[in-house]
Amino acid sequence: MAAKKVAVVGGSGSIGREVVDEILARGSYEVVILSRGAQAADLPKGVAWKQVDYNDKSALVDAVKGIDTVLSFLAMFDQNEALELHKKLIDASIEAGVRRFAPSEWASASNSGIPHYQYKDEVRKYLEEVNSDQQKVQYCLFQPGMFTDYFGYPHATTKHFNISCMFVDFQNRRAIIPDGDDAPIILTTVRDMSRLVAQALEYDGVWPTRGGMQGTAFTVSELIALGEKLRGPFKVEKLSDKDLKTRNVTTSWYPLVTHHSLPVEMREPVSKGLLVETMASLKRGVWTVSVEWNKLLPDFEFTTAESYLKGIWL
Repeated sequence: MAAKKVAVVGGSGSIGREVVDEILARGSYEVVILSRGAQAADLPKGVAWKQVDYNDKSALVDAVKGIDTVLSFLAMFDQNEALELHKKLIDASIEAGVRRFAPSEWASASNSGIPHYQYKDEVRKYLEEVNSDQQKVQYCLFQPGMFTDYFGYPHATTKHFNISCMFVDFQNRRAIIPDGDDAPIILTTVRDMSRLVAQALEYDGVWPTRGGMQGTAFTVSELIALGEKLRGPFKVEKLSDKDLKTRNVTTSWYPLVTHHSLPVEMREPVSKGLLVETMASLKRGVWTVSVEWNKLLPDFEFTTAESYLKGIWL
């Protein structure tokens, strides 16, 4: 019997490649990467590459024929483009008889209110809509919360994932937090999420629509306390509700976004805007996610935040 196939959309990106590696390590699925671009030079052995045109529906349907599961890691600055590409991919998957679909989630809970995550909620609504009369495709929103790896910056423990400095900066022993109540946060390592997705492919039951996973359930103050335990005292600064409302960053520093796709002159405004959105989202509690996959895969062993960060900072 031929192995089942999984199509990984955006599989040459940072998170997608981590998931591809874990699927390959288990060996139970053949991997096909779907991309608008030409084949990557460092394509892993045994992985097929299909270049796709989202505007050619019949070709897109052909590209996912014979595929059991589609995993999407599509991410882009243009929210409308991200939504439209997902719609085309979902429609093609249904027409081709794909059994399961995972949209590009891989972060917070739904309805987060985070501007650059808006397309995620629109894609979810579209999946609800196409399945409203009868289930045409199983789908799961894989939600790991925030990646623990960020707090190991600048020390990466993965091969492909691009880490960056966050609001709790272990290296420089400092933190920026929202004023008010302590914010809940779920931390899951990139490797654990990737391993779990690879195991979820082999899960015999119906995928849960909401697919939360919890590596470590923390609060922001507990994360800072862990940082101080491992690194010594932290300087903690706060942004007030007024600061968040006026988008005024009053702190002595802010995490700088240095992504290659971002022009140098845009780094400061984008970085400050992202910090404000992160603080606001922490106050809304959207970085605490559910435990569906913890329950469905009870033998899966997560790496705790303390264990992971001890391995880096001690």
